[in-house]
Amino acid sequence: MTATSEPLEQEQDPKNDAPTTPVIRFLRGPHLLGQIAVNPEQTIVEHAEACGVELPTSCTSGTCGTCTVSVVFGEVALPDELPPGLEAWLAEEGGRLGCMSKPHADVDIDIMPPI
Repeated sequence: MTATSEPLEQEQDPKNDAPTTPVIRFLRGPHLLGQIAVNPEQTIVEHAEACGVELPTSCTSGTCGTCTVSVVFGEVALPDELPPGLEAWLAEEGGRLGCMSKPHADVDIDIMPPI
């Protein structure tokens, strides 16, 4: 066999053209704690629990802010009116309430609060 500088041609696989399932990944700084396919009906807290990552929670209604996480990649929509547990400046920096926020696409979540 001889070495070549030509790139190897890969066979076309029609399955690779299918859209990929969005994934939510949970991080603590640079460390991956878990990941799971996104279910748009579930909150960030529910996704975390499903993949074995514990997020602090208290009220589960957006009042206390205990479940605040940082979106470091992707987007998680904000409600039209911010809940009492989320300050406007924190929301601008990527802060979201895990008990209320529902991802719909690929997203990376840092579970260290963005304080």
